[in-house]
Amino acid sequence: MFKNKFFKKLVSVMAMTSVLVTGIALSKSNSASAVTTNSIPSHVLVGYWHNFNNGSGDIKLRDASSNFDVVNLSFGEPTSVTSGDIRFTPYNATDTEFKSDVQYLQSKGKKVLLSIGGQNGEVQLTTSAAVTTFVNSVSTIIDKYGLDGLDVDFEGHSLYLNQGDKDFKNPTTPVIVNTISALKQLKTKYGSNFVLTMAPETFFVQLGHTYYGGLNSYVDSRAGSFLPVIYGLRDQLNWLQVQYYNSGSINDINGKAQSMGSGEFYASLADMLLTGFTVNNDSNYFFPALRQDQVVIGVPSCNNAGNGYVSNAEVQKALDGLINGGTVGGYTVKNKYPNLRGLMTWSINWDKYANYDWSNYFRNYFNRLTPPVNKLAAATVSASAVTNGSYTVSAVVPAYNTATSYKIYEGTTVVSSGSLTAGQPAKTINYNVASKAAGTYTYKAELSDGSATVTSNQVSVTVPKAGTNTLQAATLSASSVNNGAYTLTATVPANNTATGYKIYEGTTVISTGTLTPGSSQVNILYNVTNKAKGSYDYTVVLNDSTSSVTSNKITVVVPDTSTSNAWVANHAYSVGDIVTYNGKNYKCIQAHTSLVGWEPSAVPALWQAQ
Repeated sequence: MFKNKFFKKLVSVMAMTSVLVTGIALSKSNSASAVTTNSIPSHVLVGYWHNFNNGSGDIKLRDASSNFDVVNLSFGEPTSVTSGDIRFTPYNATDTEFKSDVQYLQSKGKKVLLSIGGQNGEVQLTTSAAVTTFVNSVSTIIDKYGLDGLDVDFEGHSLYLNQGDKDFKNPTTPVIVNTISALKQLKTKYGSNFVLTMAPETFFVQLGHTYYGGLNSYVDSRAGSFLPVIYGLRDQLNWLQVQYYNSGSINDINGKAQSMGSGEFYASLADMLLTGFTVNNDSNYFFPALRQDQVVIGVPSCNNAGNGYVSNAEVQKALDGLINGGTVGGYTVKNKYPNLRGLMTWSINWDKYANYDWSNYFRNYFNRLTPPVNKLAAATVSASAVTNGSYTVSAVVPAYNTATSYKIYEGTTVVSSGSLTAGQPAKTINYNVASKAAGTYTYKAELSDGSATVTSNQVSVTVPKAGTNTLQAATLSASSVNNGAYTLTATVPANNTATGYKIYEGTTVISTGTLTPGSSQVNILYNVTNKAKGSYDYTVVLNDSTSSVTSNKITVVVPDTSTSNAWVANHAYSVGDIVTYNGKNYKCIQAHTSLVGWEPSAVPALWQAQ
């Protein structure tokens, strides 16, 4: 992981070259007893959130895609290389806002970790004093923001081996011994729920099979230098997420040189960790296999994210081969690893930049491996704005529900009921109210699976007397995207006290104007043109002399028009994606992974002709 995608460090070992570009480490907790106890899925998606802006887009922490199970904060950095004093300050939020965002993600079942390292984060714990400072400073960050753990990816010259330190099981080099000590202290301090992960590059792990840094002066002292740290913490380590990018050629356990750009590269090098391998090709030093649940594969989320990106389909070949056994390219995986832990990506920001293509694809992939367990969960009820006594009450039924029936109440009276199918995707039930008399009405929804019942939140709707003006929120919508152009429509309800409006793109005001109180319904149009590829959020704020109200938020996705958008099978499509098929354009109206037979012209439930 790195702040500037063009930043590169070249490291040579004998005739081999590896590109060192990133470094990461994380941590999370509110206090020593406040590390969250929510469980981590058996298959995880891990992503890095940027604490800086490098062109991939400014994302508030709470807006990280829900596809990710673990969010790594990049980066905590030392005050100097050998100080051990780690600092982290949010770049786009106050401390209070950032704590709230961390808690929000945790409330959604996510783990939030502190990433230490990166382009500027070289850490060498050369003394016991540096160890103490490291443990204390990292603990301060964990406690301050309420984080869940730490992900270690020291890069550059952080880890190295002194000449003659050739036994990875019994290291003697101070920076290695001290790093192991510091991480063990943190794990002991915070307990079993503290998440500890590592994200080294292949240079520091698999390269040790061929060259190990502690042998002699002819080998780069950093080669394989993460192996003693991994081994020393193997009982405390949740998982190892090697970066399979920005890598030179690496020999697999069969002696074949593997290079980036294929599923074979991922499968063969991950298989080394799952079967074990000799260090420096010496049978006296064998690095034992990690557990399946300790192995995560790290890949870039898009071409912009880093050197070594390959298509989602190619990554899936590696996953299929490792999970099910079989041949990937020219490499044969002899065993099956159904409990392989998952995938890591650099980064959450670049994933959003690429319209969530990576995280949508692999969230669907892992969901198919471990489908969610159905449970009875309450609906969420909301109501639209009131127009001439008419409005809509909506009840959103969560996916994977055991509910088989519903009832919508107005006060204590059932006004709508019906049946549901257990285990279905999320479903919205709308109840339309027309010509309602002036007054205040309350609504809630009950879901039942035959043995238990759960009740939703309650919402109140106030219908004003005819002709009575009240401040009411606008309803915002957007037209289809055509070559980066689209139209926003803000519908302002009649009988409004609003005297002005502001249209926001993210946090930037892009249009303002005045309104006449008490007028009929008004539609405000705002035309967007020549918008670059990306995802854009919009809201509308109406105000009168005393207060303001905010509309619904909509997201408009502008596809990449610089490349072919031809529809293809076995691709994860998101709502709003535009494709071409048989000479016509289609817009995706329901997220899905395409299959042969699901061509846009044949499945109107998934695609809308443009």
